[in-house]
Amino acid sequence: MPFRVSPAGANHGLAANQATGRVPMSAIIADDEQLAREELRFLLEEAGDVEVVGTASNGLEALDLIEKLDPALAFLDIRMPGLDGLGVVRRLRENEIDPPHIVFSTAFDQFAVEAFKLEAMDYLLKPVDRERLAATLARARRALAERLTEPALSAPARPAFTKLLLRSGSRNLVIAPEELVYATIANGVITLVATVAEGQSNFRTIEELQAALDSDMFWRAHRSYLVNVNRIREVVPWFKSTYQLRMDDKKASEIPVSRLQSRKLREMLNL
Repeated sequence: MPFRVSPAGANHGLAANQATGRVPMSAIIADDEQLAREELRFLLEEAGDVEVVGTASNGLEALDLIEKLDPALAFLDIRMPGLDGLGVVRRLRENEIDPPHIVFSTAFDQFAVEAFKLEAMDYLLKPVDRERLAATLARARRALAERLTEPALSAPARPAFTKLLLRSGSRNLVIAPEELVYATIANGVITLVATVAEGQSNFRTIEELQAALDSDMFWRAHRSYLVNVNRIREVVPWFKSTYQLRMDDKKASEIPVSRLQSRKLREMLNL
């Protein structure tokens, strides 16, 4: 695989992971009360393997942080200006973005049923109890460890499709999978970027597209990106121990690697 790794910062963050022996977890906190944010941040960082990568004072800021930073966990207050915590999860789903593991932290107990309908990992009442939070983090560690092994267990043995349809304007182009550099989804539309053209796919989700392709060739670097590993030109160290992939297309596109997949990338390339 033709990777070139830029040297600066390539091993940043590995020491803490080795010290705890746990799956590292990134988290954001969204709460309109500064004191509540600071208290929860202190409790999370006490755990030793949780890195708070961003904080927000309202739901719209939380939404932006989740889309930009792809955290493993999001601790959301229920009542916030602009967009409440429940609304953050609904908006992510409307935009077809897989939410991180959601933990609601609130002073109100009447929203618990609705929160769990949205598949929240937990619902913590303020003031947050240390032991209760520890149990939540233990559950999150198990879930993240299981997710790391899912692709290997569920990957298809061989590609189901030998050709892909790419719609570019009024043209329906047929390309071989190896010509596909990467695919990305935004607002429910999958865009295919190939060596010869760029256009829309007739697949509805990234998951469906991934299942149709060779698992040895295509890798889910981020919840919104599927990349052809043979078309990666360079691995670039990025924010908070993550990476970007510079691809071998005409624009030399830069693809973000999620924090979870950055860990797998370090293991694959011995970074």
